[in-house]
This record gives sequence, C-alpha cells and structure tokens, in this order.
Amino acid sequence: MSEAAEWKRQAAREALSQVESGMTLGIGTGSTAEAFIRLLAEKVSAGLKIVGVPTSERSAALCRELGVPLTTLDETPELDLAVDGADEADGALRLIKGGGGALLREKIVAAAAGRMVVIADEAKLVETLGAFPLPVEVNGFGVTATYLAVEKAASLLGLTGALTLRQEGGRPFITDGGHLIIDASFGRIPDPEALSIALHAVPGVVEHGLFIGLASSLVLAGPGGVRRLER
Repeated sequence: MSEAAEWKRQAAREALSQVESGMTLGIGTGSTAEAFIRLLAEKVSAGLKIVGVPTSERSAALCRELGVPLTTLDETPELDLAVDGADEADGALRLIKGGGGALLREKIVAAAAGRMVVIADEAKLVETLGAFPLPVEVNGFGVTATYLAVEKAASLLGLTGALTLRQEGGRPFITDGGHLIIDASFGRIPDPEALSIALHAVPGVVEHGLFIGLASSLVLAGPGGVRRLER
C-alpha cells in the first residue's frame, strides 16, 4: 500500500470511530470514501447495525459488493452522519469537491446529514481554494451558452482561467444525474462565497463543487499522524 493510500485509510478509520450502531449514514464517493466503505464493511460484518445512502452508483456498487446495507434518501431523508472525501479544503472547512463527478448527489446528501465528516490526506489542506479545478455541473441543453455565462460570472469577480468540458473516453463525461461537468481552473478563489452565489445565478448551472458551511469536521492524515479540524 502506498503512503497516500495508507493516509487515506487512517483518516477513514478515524471517521469510522464516530459511527455508532443504529446510525443512518451518507456514504461518499472517491478513493478516500472507498477506503471508508471497506472499513465500514468490516464493522458491518462484525455486527455494526447501520444503513447507508451512497452518493454515486460507483459507491453503491461497492457497498452492495461488500454487504453494506443501503437505503435511499427518499426513504430516509434525514441522516445522522455523512462521511466523504474532498479535492481541497481550507482552514474554514470550505471544500472543493466533484473530482469524481458526484458533486450534486454529494451536496444533497451532505445537506441532509446532521454532521458531515470530511476525510483526506493532509496535502488536500490549502490556504486558498482553487488550485484544484472547480467542477460545475451543468445541464446539457445550451451548454455553450452556460459555459459563456459561467466564464462571464467568474470574470466579474476577477477570476480567469481555462474552462474545460470534462471528457471520458473521448466523449463528454455524464454524471449519474445525466448532466455535464465544466472544470474551471481559476488557480485561486479568494471569495468562495461570492463565487458560489454567482454560479447559482447562472441558468443552466445545476450545482457547483464549492461546499460551504456543510463540513462539521475535517480529518487529515499524513506523516505526522491524524489530526482533526472542527468548525
């Protein structure tokens, strides 16, 4: 196991220590979330009673494979805890998410949870968000018009950089919700709150990967061990 993989596993183990029998869980997407799912499955096999709501078809498939009981957000609209990874996080626990393409479902699940624990290796902690391209999930209808509107909204905030329609296998990437993703490489986002408002005002934008005010705690693992930041 690589160092990075071991750090993800350590962060996942710390998050798992907050899971109690009887809980309803939001279960995230991505490599760190997958480490959590595998550890969670071991606990379920040993008798832990939980039920989970996965944020992607990929995570759902892994949960089913490993025997983690699942429900839907319609059946269980209020969750005790959500555990997910992040592509970037700052000291105020603002996040960029969506590198795995599940940002819409991830945000819906996070908002439905009483608490959200974010797990990551310590390299994901940054002073200012934006080095990781910001995913913006958009409707397929009029995508060029939406692209230009996103570009204009960002430029009014002094943000520039390449906007790229995400591809997979030479074709546009399609989310589980049937949408497209524009990855915005701004480099630095000094005011995430202002950008969030501006993007939500663009017709055609379904959701964006800025998670603000959703994370309750951030669990970081690295060479020095595991540490937590609390909001």
